[in-house]
Amino acid sequence: MARVLRYLLRAPLLLLHLLVSLPVVLALINPLSARFEPGGERLDHRAIRWWSAVLMRIFGFRVRRYGTPLPGAVLFVANHVSWIDIELMHSQRMMGFVAKAEISRWPLVGWLASRGGTIYHHRGSNDSLHGVMHQMVERLRQGLAVGVFPEGRTTRGDAIGVFHARIFQPAVVAGVPAQPVALKYGLRGNAQTIVAFGENESFFANFLRLLGEPPRVAEVHFLEPVAASEDGRRRMADTCRARIVAAMETH
Repeated sequence: MARVLRYLLRAPLLLLHLLVSLPVVLALINPLSARFEPGGERLDHRAIRWWSAVLMRIFGFRVRRYGTPLPGAVLFVANHVSWIDIELMHSQRMMGFVAKAEISRWPLVGWLASRGGTIYHHRGSNDSLHGVMHQMVERLRQGLAVGVFPEGRTTRGDAIGVFHARIFQPAVVAGVPAQPVALKYGLRGNAQTIVAFGENESFFANFLRLLGEPPRVAEVHFLEPVAASEDGRRRMADTCRARIVAAMETH
């Protein structure tokens, strides 16, 4: 019964957010609004951050931020359990994500991701990977932020996988730092496996399930950055992963 009541409350709010707020945000994603920086933040970036923050609230998440995201060009790297990770990070800082090409076909999120400057990668294609790396370097050199999930895929939420080192190469080439970000759902991260995709669970099924979940905390921890260095992208990957693991284990 409680889940039904949550659907009855949240579904109209979600529909309102999509039909009223979304067109306004999309209208603000243009070269003209990008020139306005009220409070030092681009107007289009501020709009996307606001929209994502409201979406998190509609889904019942009370977002708590720890630490401060670096300004300017930075490679943000985070653990990955679900599509909502992107919205959680966007609620705090605008960044263009690197994501699998399949996301572009997801309802709503795929469309928003494309408008938000997502860089798509076709898995198994070396040509696609080369293009992704090139786009990442170009954006970082332009002073923009890029977000990646170095595990390469979503996990079950009960452990953090190995970080692929090659995704850090653009940071080395552009000479910008990588900032690890730990994403925790629930008190002390006790809802990681709930938020994560279930076995064979589709995006739409996960979307609907999360919409009916009880209210809970979502924590985003911006951790100590790792400077770009020539002594190896592997070192950057391992250091970022170690800091995220440590943050996840801290209650």
